[in-house]
Amino acid sequence: MSAEHEVDNFHHVRDAAGFDIPRGLPGPSGHGTLDIHLPEIFGWQITKFMVLQVVAAVVVFFIFRGLARRIQNGEPAKGRFWNFWEAIALYIRDEVVRPTIGDHGHGNDAHDGHPADRYLPFIWSCFFYILICNLLGAVPWLGSATGNINVTGALAVCAFVATVIYGFKAMGPAGFFGNMRPDTGIGGWIGTGISYFIFVIEVFGFFVKHGVLAVRLFANMMGGHTVVAVILGFIAAAATGNSFLWGVVTIGSVFGQVLIGLLELFVAFLQAYVFVFLATIFLAGAVHEH
Repeated sequence: MSAEHEVDNFHHVRDAAGFDIPRGLPGPSGHGTLDIHLPEIFGWQITKFMVLQVVAAVVVFFIFRGLARRIQNGEPAKGRFWNFWEAIALYIRDEVVRPTIGDHGHGNDAHDGHPADRYLPFIWSCFFYILICNLLGAVPWLGSATGNINVTGALAVCAFVATVIYGFKAMGPAGFFGNMRPDTGIGGWIGTGISYFIFVIEVFGFFVKHGVLAVRLFANMMGGHTVVAVILGFIAAAATGNSFLWGVVTIGSVFGQVLIGLLELFVAFLQAYVFVFLATIFLAGAVHEH
């Protein structure tokens, strides 16, 4: 495969300064796409992934603003569209946040709700924002912003900051860091030394765990789109051969791309779930003594 074909095949999985919208098959001049170049603002280049992130945020806002209006009177939401989003939100609440964080002896209050619900706005925001970003990658000629390490890194930083803030609020700075320094049960300077050594490991691990959030989401989303690009690239590679071989490769590649595309839809939901599940575990460890 030539370098030119490789660039074309992988262009859609990378950030860019604009969008390439196909407008027909390439002709002799090679002009088969409409290039929409994004502007610079005060010398800062607006990119495709920036636009898609704003689109994801707007979509999440309008979906849940509409859902909130429909259930604000205490009645259940009506309609398959609204029931779909409500069911996912309730699943995250009842199967992820509440069981993972728990009440730890605080009990439930009919007025205030479950103690873990105070963390729901952050967890819900992360899940649905990541989900919409992932799903936008399934739309032709757009892209998945979560396939960029800078985007997933920013999300991991948000989870890191939220964990620290919630941990400080729940236990105070001394309790938060003291939670990382266990009582070894060994007296004297040996026990103290081991305790501080474990503390250093825990602090280092705290940074590493949130770094893994960024790498895991990026690698899975980028990997899926790369597989799609490679499969479709077989068509261009076979174009130089005979027509029969090109036809077989084209049919096989399109069929394989459809199957991978269906898998990508599942991965879009799965990776959003994995991100918030791990973030919830880290948060639970920060707000409770262990």
